[in-house]
Amino acid sequence: MNYIYNIKLLLFYCLIFVNSAIAQNLPDFGNPADYIITKNQERELGRNVISQLRNANAIIDDPLTSEYIQNLGDRLVGHVSDGSQEFNFYLIADSSINAFALPGGFIGINSGLLLMTQSESELASVLAHEIAHVTQRHIARSIYNNQNNTMISSAAMIAAILLGASADISGDAITGIVTAAQAANAQNQINFTRSNEHEADRIGIQTLSSAGFDPNAMSSFFEKMARRYGSSQSEIFSLLQTHPVTTDRIAEARDRARHLPNNSLNYSSSYEILKARLRVLQSTNIESTYNFFLERSKSFNAQSNAYGMALCLSLLGRDDEALLIFQNLVKEHEEVIAYRIGLGETLLRIANIEGALNLYAESVALFPRNVPLTISYCQILISNNASLAHELLLDLLNNIPPTPSQIRLIARAANAEGDIANAHYYMGEYYISTGNLSLAINQMTMALESPNINQIDKSRFEARLKQISEYN
Repeated sequence: MNYIYNIKLLLFYCLIFVNSAIAQNLPDFGNPADYIITKNQERELGRNVISQLRNANAIIDDPLTSEYIQNLGDRLVGHVSDGSQEFNFYLIADSSINAFALPGGFIGINSGLLLMTQSESELASVLAHEIAHVTQRHIARSIYNNQNNTMISSAAMIAAILLGASADISGDAITGIVTAAQAANAQNQINFTRSNEHEADRIGIQTLSSAGFDPNAMSSFFEKMARRYGSSQSEIFSLLQTHPVTTDRIAEARDRARHLPNNSLNYSSSYEILKARLRVLQSTNIESTYNFFLERSKSFNAQSNAYGMALCLSLLGRDDEALLIFQNLVKEHEEVIAYRIGLGETLLRIANIEGALNLYAESVALFPRNVPLTISYCQILISNNASLAHELLLDLLNNIPPTPSQIRLIARAANAEGDIANAHYYMGEYYISTGNLSLAINQMTMALESPNINQIDKSRFEARLKQISEYN
């Protein structure tokens, strides 16, 4: 029943936001959207949804794919944002063709959409469009433009973002509710207006070109989707519901693209590798997926297809065949992290622990602070050299913002090392990252009660506990 309480609490806060904005009757200076909901409030709302999605296992928690989508998003953001807005990008375990932008710069791309794209520029076009929704603050502006509605209606527009994510469900269902909440009522709820869509297209296309992608990719991708699904009566096509495509909109996007430079080669090995990996991760029939790569390898990119085949072979228990492919891939493309991790994972499956450790040690030396590589290495090290695992993960944590699963991994490393105090401390940080402050306080308290705690750690734990308690 906790989720019902959370919904009521969030609705209460939303009412406060709206009531405060209306009651103050502020003059029209700056961005009027700030009178309804501030950027900090947007960030908190978006973070809450992501926490709920993560707790429902709706977010694909794979270091390789997560790093790729974040790096791709950052590449685009660098050409449209002044750095004042933080952005986080996520792959959602949902086969439907959809993407969404949450308040505060949280952007989700469904796995089904990514697999439908045919080039990195097409994928980037969707991200660029969603980024524009955030930078232009379309959700907050939609709320502001509907101030003539009742206070409760305005609050509901904010809370609609959260209702689906607060329910005790998981997988496609929860993401469907989140996106449905965005699209529930095109004019009166939080769904983006037609003008918002045109604005996001205009800014997104410019961003694509500036970042070195094909500006034509946006119109071509949405035209493709409209052609394939737009007339379907039996299938609800989520992307077209939340982002309605018209012939005028496609024509305008195409016309804008013609006036922009196109320096893109429209090919990326990283994109193809990610797509192959995601196809395997989301497969419900590995044998069929293997045959897909096998057939396609006859006429398509041999490198990414070989990688996909090797991943499938490992899952099918044909590790000797997978090992040979991964060895050849690493030999021919030493710079590709995914191939090194694939080889390491295969060595582990055939119980060649020493070979895996040597490979990862060499790889980490060549590519220091590479997140997927370090995580894969440390997962083995915890059972072999917990102290080194703790050291490497701590260095990573102090330099690169970690995911909750990475924080939990360092807690495991500290515990395996015998550092019980820091193990509890890291678990506290893990619960903070997942939005559970009560459990975070419990873990921080246990850290302080640990025997043989040194003064430096004690001061650090006390300061963090005080900080958490103020927000609980």
